[in-house]
Amino acid sequence: MIEDEADVLEINREYFEGRGYEVVCASTMAKARFLLEEHAPDLILLDVMMPDGSGFDFCSELRQKTNAPIIFLTCRDENESVVKGLLQGGDDYVTKPYDLNILNARVAAQLRRSGVMTAGKIELAPLVIDFLSGDVTLDGERISLTQKELQLLGCFALFAGRRLSVEEIYRRAWGEASIGAAGTIKTHVANLRKKLRLDDSGWFELASTGRNEYIFSKIRY
Repeated sequence: MIEDEADVLEINREYFEGRGYEVVCASTMAKARFLLEEHAPDLILLDVMMPDGSGFDFCSELRQKTNAPIIFLTCRDENESVVKGLLQGGDDYVTKPYDLNILNARVAAQLRRSGVMTAGKIELAPLVIDFLSGDVTLDGERISLTQKELQLLGCFALFAGRRLSVEEIYRRAWGEASIGAAGTIKTHVANLRKKLRLDDSGWFELASTGRNEYIFSKIRY
């Protein structure tokens, strides 16, 4: 979320975190550039009028680094501005002031279109994880996982392409302190690799960086 108005940034952050999203905020484009080195966003909310430049120009820059959907947030609703934003690589355009529930619906729609997530599901084609039913399919084949393996795979898939430390993985999948995390996660990762034929299936790779970190990456499209 790239927005220079502190109150808007805080209200939006609290709203989306309350709906289960992980929100990373930047009040300048300079900070956003820095954060993009550490995070792989699923979607970007981008204000047009920033203190250190134009959101339109920054959108073009972002398109060199990510294919994540970009939704412009701005007070400007002239047709020319809307067209410019979309031509620069934006996916949607929301005019201030806006209803947060409507913005949330726009975000959900963009995430569905990009194949990232639907209600109760993570979709990273050809991998589909349904948390409501507990079903996991890879290229149409149903995979039987334990509940903990399901949670761990969901954590990897939700943050695909991002390096995750053992401590963060354990906190997200187990919801508690990371005592003995490294060995526990290593065992579950070995089970996931075997069950999903990761690394040799031609779809995904689940790799250890050697620094108590893991990264889950899509390697064929």
